[in-house]
Amino acid sequence: MPSYYEFFAGGGMARAGLGQEWSCLFANDIDAKKAASYAANWGKEHLLVRDVSGVSPADVPGYADLAWASFPCQDLSLAGAGVGLKGTRSGTFWPFWRLMQALLKEERDPSLVVLENVCGALASHNGKDFAAIGAALTEGGYRFGALVMDAVRFVPQSRPRLFIIAVRNNRSIPEGVTAAGPDSFWHPSHLVNAYDKLSVSSREAWIWWRLPAPSPRTSVFSELIEEEPQGVAWHTAAETRRLLSLMSPINRRKVAQAKKAGRRQVGGIYRRTRQDENGNRAQRAEIRFDEISGCLRTPVGGSSRQSILIVESNNVRSRLLSSREAARLMGLPDSYILPKNYNEAYHLAGDGVVVPVVRFLAAYLLEPLLAAIRTRREEAA
Repeated sequence: MPSYYEFFAGGGMARAGLGQEWSCLFANDIDAKKAASYAANWGKEHLLVRDVSGVSPADVPGYADLAWASFPCQDLSLAGAGVGLKGTRSGTFWPFWRLMQALLKEERDPSLVVLENVCGALASHNGKDFAAIGAALTEGGYRFGALVMDAVRFVPQSRPRLFIIAVRNNRSIPEGVTAAGPDSFWHPSHLVNAYDKLSVSSREAWIWWRLPAPSPRTSVFSELIEEEPQGVAWHTAAETRRLLSLMSPINRRKVAQAKKAGRRQVGGIYRRTRQDENGNRAQRAEIRFDEISGCLRTPVGGSSRQSILIVESNNVRSRLLSSREAARLMGLPDSYILPKNYNEAYHLAGDGVVVPVVRFLAAYLLEPLLAAIRTRREEAA
């Protein structure tokens, strides 16, 4: 059974994706509320609630095949302040990496490291932050490559994320998981551009990982919506009118077309700040009726929480997306225990990694890599 450490663990969505055929040896997060959800769902036997900079090799048990790190994205996202890896949040990559190097000195370095973050990490500081990560991996004795995996291929949520997969230099890599060059399905142009900005040594250590195309997604947004949600209430008619009043003419036409559709239509709404016709900044409500949710975000001041609009002929209703619906959009089963507080539950979901994406990556890359490593060790024994 392959084993792993889960850093920046949140509610344990990477653990959910890896599944029961993997053994978690250690999990770490600084957030006590997220850690409470982790413990409620997975137990707290291997969980350490502490800033990663305060985690020492003595805290990390045994040897794990994989170290997973979904380190904070705020300083690397397009919505952030642009401080990148120098920021207090996304900069936590560095103490994590120092810990990995400390494990190397004890000959307990994982064979694989997976880093997950927003795609803004590719362009942050004109590619210098991505190059810095690449240099750290290369100098630390790893070969690496990256993939952009959009959750919309697995769940009805538009959520592209960057996955950097690194393997120790002295570990074997099987045939079939690498390619001679980029595949636009998993390596879009902004990833290739970031690769071009890597140092010579990092490009020499680069691997173009190969994955198959996933099966077509069968779930749709409207199927995940509850008629009687827990934790949120349907808006009053006045509140719904207020939401509609924030829409531009284009978005109002979408609602008008939904009324004519002759069937129940579910749209996802985000409030955004846009320029109005006079060049002034104004709040707008933007809606989509394509059976796909917009990307879940962590709620800050309530402005980034997603609302839904249900249209059935001239009957139009609205409300916030419920925390259970948000969890479903992350691929979590309804048996997953969510915090009772709405904002905490929504934050937990919006800050996580999509479960079926992790499972796909594990099935078609991580597990074949570890199987080849294990076979080589057995042959050498």
